[in-house]
Amino acid sequence: MTKSKTSVNDKKLLLTVTSRKVFGKKLKQLRKQGQIIGNIYGQDFKSQAVVADFKDFYKVYRIAKETGIVYIQIEKKEIPVLMQNLQKHPITNRILHVDFRKVDLSKKIETEVPVKIIGISEAVTQKGGVLLTQASLLKIEARPEDLPPQIEIDISILKDINQEIKVADLPKKDTYTINELQDKVIVSVVAHKEETIVPETTTTPPEIITEKEKIAEGEPVKEEVKKPVEEKSKPPAKEGKK
Repeated sequence: MTKSKTSVNDKKLLLTVTSRKVFGKKLKQLRKQGQIIGNIYGQDFKSQAVVADFKDFYKVYRIAKETGIVYIQIEKKEIPVLMQNLQKHPITNRILHVDFRKVDLSKKIETEVPVKIIGISEAVTQKGGVLLTQASLLKIEARPEDLPPQIEIDISILKDINQEIKVADLPKKDTYTINELQDKVIVSVVAHKEETIVPETTTTPPEIITEKEKIAEGEPVKEEVKKPVEEKSKPPAKEGKK
């Protein structure tokens, strides 16, 4: 199998891949050989299974992430793609599979862009609030080359507890549109709730075991020895007068 190549410069991110004819359980062997499994797909494009050298792929992915344009070189063709739907190993977190989404550079597309929290919130640092991130991704519509790598959320505007930042609060951009509900909450500050421990004041009454229960459990029961009742001596009968 021909080793893939990569090129990183100011204009293009290039990644050379080769067609893949291995599927199923045999893919494990390719991964052991330092390959990453991929698939090229897109509108009006026949899906194509490919493989790339993992080191070359990672050099490009480290820069492009999932929002940067990468040019896939295959069979003397260059295909502009976005690298999406990454599958990772559950333990090592190593990338195992990637989808290369073919895009038309002249048309707008919709994709998800990660949220990045910046700034310091006075409500958190000075008033003891807890910052909750309620949306880590936002749907963006833009031309592929105008997709931002992330959407920055400045939390320095959060001064008090129970304040929040919604989609409607974000600044408008000429290069892209956020396709989310305007009232969708991205981050908020809530009051810190301390768990109170209630001391246990109730006591369990001692268990009283009756004699019948002892017998039922097989415990020997001491029999009460009854002492014979002593008969009281009767006074002698009085003799009658003669």
